[in-house]
Amino acid sequence: MTSRNNVLGVDFGTSNSAAGYLHNGKPHLIEMTPGQTTLPTTFFFDFDTRKTLIGEPANKALLEGVDGRFMRALKRVLGTTLMHEKRQILNDRVTFVDIIARFLREIKLRAEAESGMTFDHVLSGRPVVFHARNDPREQQAEEDLRACYLAAGFTDVDFMAEPEAAAIASGALEQSGETGLIVDIGGGTSDFSLFRSGNDGVTILANHGVRIGGTDFDRAISIDRVMPLLGKGTELRKVMGPGGTPVPIALFNDLATWEKIPFVYTPQNRRLAAEMARLAYEPEKLNRMCTVLEDELGHELAFAVERGKIAANSKEEQPRILLDLIEKGLTCALPAEALTEIFAQQAKKLRAGAQETLQMAGITPASVQRVIYVGGSSLMAMVPDEMKAQFPGARHSFSEVFTAVTDGLAIASSRL
Repeated sequence: MTSRNNVLGVDFGTSNSAAGYLHNGKPHLIEMTPGQTTLPTTFFFDFDTRKTLIGEPANKALLEGVDGRFMRALKRVLGTTLMHEKRQILNDRVTFVDIIARFLREIKLRAEAESGMTFDHVLSGRPVVFHARNDPREQQAEEDLRACYLAAGFTDVDFMAEPEAAAIASGALEQSGETGLIVDIGGGTSDFSLFRSGNDGVTILANHGVRIGGTDFDRAISIDRVMPLLGKGTELRKVMGPGGTPVPIALFNDLATWEKIPFVYTPQNRRLAAEMARLAYEPEKLNRMCTVLEDELGHELAFAVERGKIAANSKEEQPRILLDLIEKGLTCALPAEALTEIFAQQAKKLRAGAQETLQMAGITPASVQRVIYVGGSSLMAMVPDEMKAQFPGARHSFSEVFTAVTDGLAIASSRL
């Protein structure tokens, strides 16, 4: 029988990951790198050294212009046909199951090196929904993630809804009789858990989720502010006859989507961009798209958008997205008030997600006494603003937004 001390709680996230276990009655998070208990969920395949880098070294290689391929947000691929398609990367033909397994194996090795224990059993967080409720990909996504853990060397795999783990870690156990709502806004999903605390622990009244998160916030900003500078929304001259036609938008949408960026650098797309630039009424914009594709700057562009988002949310004076990597002096303004309009659709989905969670449990907004925010993207002002409008009578508090799920998984692992 597996010892309870040999169960590792793992929060495999869209943007960042963490792991921990219960030590002396308290959650202990693994130090992934000196002073850091989270690890960026990023990969870089170095074409020169033929090595696979993960985490900060992967980010650094990308930003330093090392020749290779960068990947991020692979959690969003779970449940899709892309997971099992073989592709040539470095010296191997591998699937995304193989790639994610390498990352999870590294977490396992670092946990075992620090603790001196062997972790064969994992309690993994999982979003309430990977794609959408009743979506046929839901079961496949969990099976894909299980396959990744098994390929990483774990022999037993259990799952817990991420907001349920956050509820355990939030101190809810200390507030007997309280009805609370966990709002967990991660990189790829937004999850809601309505809970009631009691003498026997936390009772989950309803779990619900929607497939939007920080990467979707980045995508909305990129499409609204950056892609028009690369030609989105402009027109092309017709090859024959007068008049013009709109520039096709598929390439812009893919370039703004984290998990699709590695696949835009094809000869076909480069030829398409060059042809559009030749026919464009505003060729300077489409030439920028050609530069992005030729120099493979998609991920650097996405990081620039993410930095601009953070600056605008922090009320920085005159926040801008800096695009010098494409063209010297190229920037676009991103005032904080613009985010309200850009995020209108995301705010609507978050509002509906919270309301549907209450309906599932038969609870009114007035019955919610506490709203607890976890997940890095919950720090976006739009999130608490939307929730405070729905739950004006509740106490609103931020937990350990980056590690609350891992803390809860570590605590819960002791029960297995």
